Formats: sequence, structure tokens, C-alpha cells
Amino acid sequence: MERCNPFDELIQAARAVLHPRDLTPSASAGSVAAALLTAEGHIYRGVCIDVPCSMGFCAEHAAIAAMITAGESRVVRLVALTETRVVPPCGRCREFLYQINPRNLDCEILLPDRTATLDELLPDRWE
Repeated sequence: MERCNPFDELIQAARAVLHPRDLTPSASAGSVAAALLTAEGHIYRGVCIDVPCSMGFCAEHAAIAAMITAGESRVVRLVALTETRVVPPCGRCREFLYQINPRNLDCEILLPDRTATLDELLPDRWE
């Protein structure tokens, strides 16, 4: 019997919204997509928005915002990817995940070569 990767569904959900596109001559969106699974079993997705004035945001932030809008805050698994690879969350996203719910330290995150918990990726967090 073939074993299912626990991240397969999240990878598919992220790929479904991964559509890099220009919004204006200087702004773009969708070059990174993220999907997360909540403790309630729901999947939320988001894409990055890149603008030159640094007010854009990461795909993980977009997925987290969708989750918070729906009334949840506990993340079980998270994946972010580009068209060619899985990417780890940046430091800002790591801290954001922790600050919206400290129990997210147990969140399992897919990295390019392994999985890790948020606790492992954020050892010296701001509290």
C-alpha cells in the first residue's frame, strides 16, 4: 500500500493558486503560494504581493489572514512554494505564526529538504 505524504494536499492547494502575474509595471503577485492546515481541518491559501515600497506581503501572511478572517488561529501544517521549489517561511512569517497563537510552535513546516516545527525554526523568538 502506498503511503500518502501529509503535505500532498497542501502542495496541491498551493499550486492551484500559484499564478505569477504583473499587477502594474512595478507590482506583481502570485510568484509564491502558501497553504496551511488548521487544527479544525480547514485549508487556507494565499499568494505573495510584491511592491517596490515594501508594503507587500508574503504568501504565508495571506493564508494566515484568510484563516484569521474565518475565525481560526491554530496551524498544524504549512507549505510555501514557487513554480520550481518549496521555500521556507521568512523570519517575519515565522514570528507572525507564533504571535497569533503560541501553540503554533508545534506547526510542522515543509522545507526543501526536510520538515521542521516552527519551534525549531524560531529558537530565539521575540516574546
